[in-house]
Amino acid sequence: MIPARYSASRFPGKLMQNLAGKSVILRTYEATVATKLFSEVYVVTDSDIIFNEIVSNGGKAIMSINEHESGSDRIAEAVADVDCDIVINVQGDEPFTEGESLAKVIEVFKDDKEKEIDLASLMVEIEDLEEINNPNTVKVIVDQQNFALYFSRSPIPYPRDANVGARYFKHKGIYAFRKQALLDFTVLPMQFLEASEKIECIRYLEYGKRIKMVETKIQGVEIDTPEDLEKAKRLWK
Repeated sequence: MIPARYSASRFPGKLMQNLAGKSVILRTYEATVATKLFSEVYVVTDSDIIFNEIVSNGGKAIMSINEHESGSDRIAEAVADVDCDIVINVQGDEPFTEGESLAKVIEVFKDDKEKEIDLASLMVEIEDLEEINNPNTVKVIVDQQNFALYFSRSPIPYPRDANVGARYFKHKGIYAFRKQALLDFTVLPMQFLEASEKIECIRYLEYGKRIKMVETKIQGVEIDTPEDLEKAKRLWK
């Protein structure tokens, strides 16, 4: 499932911006289909413009009936009556989505016999100080088993002692949910940490859900700003 809002706060209409001759959302949809990991791929949107963009190009889309605060809410509505165990969320602004990383996220559930994992997601190490300090880059810290401890727009851990060799990881917005965890999310009220950071996966942590993080080396580009779009165009070339 690819949740897709037209009116993004930081870059309205970003999903319909031109990336090498096609819209960002169409590039993301086609990249997800090209992984060949899924029997079905849908864009879930509240926008007629995005819906028509996908369908007119031979893709599959679902109109979201309700207004939603987050991508998780939008996907939960779409899969409520679908018979499935695991739901994958690929963000609409990730045109460089690739199969290797997605396969890693899916794989963690195969060994989870006790069903200790509610969600799985991706992280990539970052070393550039500008990116580490950029509030548009969501950082994550994990425990010894790579379960998420916290997500933040601030640099975490704080580098009070630069000599300890702290590593910084960027959270990539791809999730694999157990369907029940996704449905639970929609009935759990937002708490202050999520409201403060504006990071929806914090809600899962606040209510005791366990998020398994999987490290990937593949950076890609998420398009949050016009500058990101220009970077994506250069990378595409």
